[in-house]
This record gives sequence, C-alpha cells and structure tokens, in this order.
Amino acid sequence: MKIVNEKGKLFGIINIVDLLILAAVILVAGAIVWQLLGDKVSDAISPQAELTTVVSIAGAHPDLVAEVLRQDLVGAKVVSGNEYLNAYISDVWLDDYVEQIETADGRLVDAIDPTKKDIFVEIKSTVATDTASPKIGSQEIRAGKTYIVKTQTFECSGTIYYVQIGDAD
Repeated sequence: MKIVNEKGKLFGIINIVDLLILAAVILVAGAIVWQLLGDKVSDAISPQAELTTVVSIAGAHPDLVAEVLRQDLVGAKVVSGNEYLNAYISDVWLDDYVEQIETADGRLVDAIDPTKKDIFVEIKSTVATDTASPKIGSQEIRAGKTYIVKTQTFECSGTIYYVQIGDAD
C-alpha cells in the first residue's frame, strides 16, 4: 500500500491539503482553549496549598463595626462578580485604632481613637504551591495591596496585612 495514492490521498483516506487544513484548525482551537482555560488546567494539575490572607480595614466607623459584628461573617463564602469562590472568611476580630496626634508641645504621640476600630478579616483559600502570583478570584494576594473583602451581604476595601501559603513553620 502506498502512503500517497494517485489521487493525492494519504493512505487512501484523506487529501494532504485537507489534512493540513484540519491540523491548522485543531491548532487554532487548541490555542483558544489554552488561552481560556490554561490557568485553570495548570491549577488543577499543580499541588495545592492552603492560602491564609488577613485583610485590615483600618479606622472603621462604629456603624461598620456594628454591622460586621451583627453579620458574623465567619464562614461566609467570598464572592467575585456574581460567583462564589473557593474561599471563605475563617476569622474576624477587632483591634483598637491607633492614630498619631500632636501634643501642645509639638510631640507626636500614639492615641487610641475612642470610637473607631481596626477590623481584621482572615480569609482561607487554596492556590497552586508554585504560583508566582497567588489570587483569590481575580484579585492578586500580596501584603500591602488593596483587597476588596466581598461576601453576599458585605463589601469593604482593606489592605492585605498578612499572607501565608502552606503551613506556617
């Protein structure tokens, strides 16, 4: 049996030109799928580690503090856009809001604000252990970056205070 017969068909089945066109279509389709799903595929096959993130909402107004306590956000799933993420709020705590004020003699001293509080929100998720840019949803997770804490019933901007990937040593 010839590889290419007298009609130009490969193994008597498909025309060589048709085979090249089919190969090009498959390559283009594969490239599109990789662009759309590449990160999800690599995350699915990479080893996963727990991601712990603490977000600080500094100097929260007493009404916001009361609402956070009323909602009891511990256990709430994190939302991005209109989708629940594989992340949840594992802890919420308050701390005194300390600001610097100038004394009558010109010195700067720390003073505790009598009404405002710092709200700390701990979020747990999983990420690929070898990721260069850990994310929760579409938001990158790095200490010092602004992060929007969003659940079904709560949304507030804060600053990422702490990031831990994997077990703390």
